[in-house]
Amino acid sequence: MTLDLAFTAHDIANLRFAISPLGEVVASVRVVKDPSAHPLLRPWAEQVRRRLRDVDWRLLSDLVPVPTTVIAGFTCTPPSTSMPDLELELATMRGAAARVRSDLDEIPGPRTKRVQALHDDPEKGLERLAVEVENYWQAVMAPFWPRIRSLLEGEILYRAKLLAEGGAQRMLADLDDAITWEDGILRVRHRHVSGARPLRGLGLLLVPCVFVSPRVASVTTPPYQPTVRYAPRGIATLWERRELEPPEALAAVLGRTRAQLLAELDRPASTRELAHRAGLSEPGVNQHLTALRRAGLCSAHRTGRYVLYARTAIAEALLESHLHGARG
Repeated sequence: MTLDLAFTAHDIANLRFAISPLGEVVASVRVVKDPSAHPLLRPWAEQVRRRLRDVDWRLLSDLVPVPTTVIAGFTCTPPSTSMPDLELELATMRGAAARVRSDLDEIPGPRTKRVQALHDDPEKGLERLAVEVENYWQAVMAPFWPRIRSLLEGEILYRAKLLAEGGAQRMLADLDDAITWEDGILRVRHRHVSGARPLRGLGLLLVPCVFVSPRVASVTTPPYQPTVRYAPRGIATLWERRELEPPEALAAVLGRTRAQLLAELDRPASTRELAHRAGLSEPGVNQHLTALRRAGLCSAHRTGRYVLYARTAIAEALLESHLHGARG
């Protein structure tokens, strides 16, 4: 089955990216309930399932059935800003009481008692759901969020680079194996959705989402912003324990700490994450990154409230040449 999203020039102009902590929460419920269907995410599921034993997340679980055909839109409204935090998205969800009944009425099948109570009293039900999401987040998402966020923001930087190099066509061409771009139409392979959907001049919101893997999810019905959630590159690396050793020759020139930080920047990262990886203080990492920036070896990119650091082409060439030299 294929969902066809036809773009006008106006839709291309309104193409944008965002991340969604709440969207990650909702998608992750499917992973907890059926880890075998998500091989790249199974290491995470095996770590966190025991943490949920003391957490009440029954309403959240009821709203994300497995197998999943459709999820009520109010549970993860497309984000209105590019880098919202969970608090902002929960505030949006709490304000969606007027849409709860119509969204739930679109979902086939019987309702659990908890979902029926939400339908009967949307404001009270949404407050319970928000508390469950917050508790679920603290138990199983918050410990992993810095690295997840860095991966998502790195994906957006990568897409921005492709956009600069080849326009929207280049940027959209390799989003996902289930997505193809041809003649102004974005075709998305779905298990349960097919047909043409107008973007209504609103453009398309692209949301890289770790826990949607290995599928693609979409929102195309009013009043929501047309949205496609896809799995970013590098999900398997999130759960790896990496011990990177910088090339000795490079360490002799830059110093071992700065060479180590360059090696750690195999994907864009924040100062906090780099400090955690390298076992250094954040002020110390900042000093080294400043020196590396002045030398043209790393660059800084602001994404919302955060600054991500990335290796420059010069640094990539240096590391590559030392790597080949060591192999030779």
